[in-house]
Amino acid sequence: MARKAAAAVLFVSASMGLVSACGSGDVSSDTGGGGAASSSAAGGGGDLTTVKVGVIPIVDTAPIWLGKSKGFFKEEGLNLEITTTTGGAAAVPGVVSGDFDIAFGNVVSLMVATDKGLPLKFISNGTTTTGEKPDFSGVVVPKDSPIKTAADLAGKTVSVNNLNNIGDTTIRKVVEEAGGDPKGIKFVEVAFPDAPAAVERKQVDAAWILEPFLSAAVGKGARVVSYNYTEFDPSLDIAGYFTKKDTVEGKKDMVEGFQRAMKKSLEYAQSNPDEVRDIVGTYTKIDAAGRAKMVLPKFVPEFNREAATKLGEAAVSYGTLKKAPNLDELLPNG
Repeated sequence: MARKAAAAVLFVSASMGLVSACGSGDVSSDTGGGGAASSSAAGGGGDLTTVKVGVIPIVDTAPIWLGKSKGFFKEEGLNLEITTTTGGAAAVPGVVSGDFDIAFGNVVSLMVATDKGLPLKFISNGTTTTGEKPDFSGVVVPKDSPIKTAADLAGKTVSVNNLNNIGDTTIRKVVEEAGGDPKGIKFVEVAFPDAPAAVERKQVDAAWILEPFLSAAVGKGARVVSYNYTEFDPSLDIAGYFTKKDTVEGKKDMVEGFQRAMKKSLEYAQSNPDEVRDIVGTYTKIDAAGRAKMVLPKFVPEFNREAATKLGEAAVSYGTLKKAPNLDELLPNG
């Protein structure tokens, strides 16, 4: 039953749209080969515990790729085996079944999963809004649109990559705080790569888009009416790395080693944006010009609990969750 429930959970990263341009499959590990429960020797440095991690090949996951390339995980005795996924529809059941030890997903998605009773828990933050404008997430309209502010989105058709997730939750809240009626918004699903064209052709009134598509859309004349993440909360964490609760309890050394390496990876990525742009080019098809224009997320190790509380409350108020999430159970160090 758990696997059946997991497969039904809508668990797609806020930036999933990039996947369509990236492909998926196994990516060579630090030492090559090995399963989730195996260990391998590397360079005479002793045995390394292989950790299988499912990630979406998007800008948001740059820190873990950087950390692997810098040897941060090897320093913790871990052979990081990264497998790219098409989103949470594969990541959640993959973690629940044991195919992945750890996977990447957004905060609302994991709130939804735990709301359905799945025993999952974040062990590391992954990506955070910049807290500034421009941000890497925005709602755009055609240049000549009568929509001028977030409040004007009430009664309009707005595209998001997935319904009942972090996109529509944050947009509804921003519209409500701007004086608009969030119940009047009609959300439709459009993949991020297709959203700029949907706006340009006026198939939708507005579209929620992430980088690198956001910069490209603006470059072609689209106008941003809301930077929904940063307007929702300038400290909002978007996604992180999660595992099963029994993994946290039963594989403590592995989990703590991953947390230390991930902390170092996030801090390194935040301090070295040029290397972030470079590493993104190794696992996506975003060209150098596109990577140069992107607004990068913020990468910080710790989750902001106040922002997560606000996000959970908003998700409950709009019917995405049945009850407010228990953050002590959901977030690290709870």
